[in-house]
Amino acid sequence: MLTNTLIESLSKVIEKGDLLTEDAHLQCYSADALTPYRAFRAAPSLRRMADVVVIPRSTQQVVDVVKVASAQGVPVVPYGGGTGVMGAALPVQGGVVIDLKGLNKVLDINPVDRTVLVDAGVVLEDLVNALSGHGMILGHDPWSVPIATVAGAISTNGVGYCAATYGPMGEQVLGLEVVLPTGQVVTTRPLPKYSSGPNLNHLFIGTEGVFGIITKASLRVFHRPEKQIFSTVGFSSFDEGFQAVSELFALGLRPTLVDLTEEPGENVHLYMVHQGYVEGVEAQYARALKVCCSFGGVDLGPEETSDHWETRHQTAERYRRDMLDQPRSVRWQRRGGRGFDYLHVALPVSRVLEYRQQCDVLLAKVGIKVAEYSIWAEPELFSMLLVPSEGAPEHSTDHLADAVDQVLTLAQDMGGIMEYCHGVGVKLGHLLSREMGAGYDLAKVLKHSIDPTNIMNPGKLF
Repeated sequence: MLTNTLIESLSKVIEKGDLLTEDAHLQCYSADALTPYRAFRAAPSLRRMADVVVIPRSTQQVVDVVKVASAQGVPVVPYGGGTGVMGAALPVQGGVVIDLKGLNKVLDINPVDRTVLVDAGVVLEDLVNALSGHGMILGHDPWSVPIATVAGAISTNGVGYCAATYGPMGEQVLGLEVVLPTGQVVTTRPLPKYSSGPNLNHLFIGTEGVFGIITKASLRVFHRPEKQIFSTVGFSSFDEGFQAVSELFALGLRPTLVDLTEEPGENVHLYMVHQGYVEGVEAQYARALKVCCSFGGVDLGPEETSDHWETRHQTAERYRRDMLDQPRSVRWQRRGGRGFDYLHVALPVSRVLEYRQQCDVLLAKVGIKVAEYSIWAEPELFSMLLVPSEGAPEHSTDHLADAVDQVLTLAQDMGGIMEYCHGVGVKLGHLLSREMGAGYDLAKVLKHSIDPTNIMNPGKLF
């Protein structure tokens, strides 16, 4: 794929220092947070390396790079913070990786409109700090705040710690600037409601860059809460805790953080953070505790949740320090052994507990145990940490892969979806058509009409 013609053409539109071809750079940009042992059957697609990396400093440079790639039939892959766990940023067919962190300006903060206009490559932590100076906060707060970028979070429609109140990243989006595979730039108007035709933002939210490259985003932002209260509630069973969370949402109580967690053999804890204006926070806190106690909950005080909240970004801070600029061979060795997988499915509220019961039976039969169950942000969003049972063979990835497929397809068969948090990437693409049905064929028609030569992040979704 790498030819003198391609390099010569790119060198005319990108500064010399922003055009990277050395092996060390290609190694770094040919990996995200997905590792081969957790990619399962998609692991062979991780072998390919980028042919060249470019760091554009403007939307026009993105346009120029895309036009060069389109003219030569070369894939282009947008790259943000490299924190994705599904392989959405991997150059599975080689080509040009476009590092968007060169687009890193917070362009406008408008406290009256409660909006911010940012470049695609702005790191979430930098945006949070910029907003703080204006008394504002960002509604999206994932574990990866210290390293994830705005456009990366949009492209996977990520879910963060504050999603129970503010929703996933896609719900923060008001307007986008996007470079299409032809090099054409599309800009949507940054308003909260459309009725004059389709809202084209949704073509790029959660679609992992296969329809275009986001270069700017206008986002909702919020005034800093007047008050914050932490609370932790213990339950004797996951079912009791789930019923309490379901009742909270039925009443319209949506604490900023909702995290119901069970580690088998341990207690079930519900972590809640209540934020907002003073009177509302105090009322919500009191009513939420009352509801939880009516389902057998015990008030454990604020300390556990306070610790949980204060340390929520530490994993990303370690990853940034130890892994972010390392070659992929180093990143891939950070965990090994018998493997694990963390699954995040969404189901109708009425099917969640039944789904858990069926998973327990299914997984016990194949020698897989669940190390953690959780509900995160909403009662529909159910997660499980799977690990092989004691005595399972080392590196039993095929065995774990089969189990993962079985529980994900079970969620689909029960009216749910296989992933609510991280996108599909290369890891789960083999199950997407099963989930979308006829909608998958429609999406492929849209993809072909916008990107007929399939240069835009090929190998993802379709």
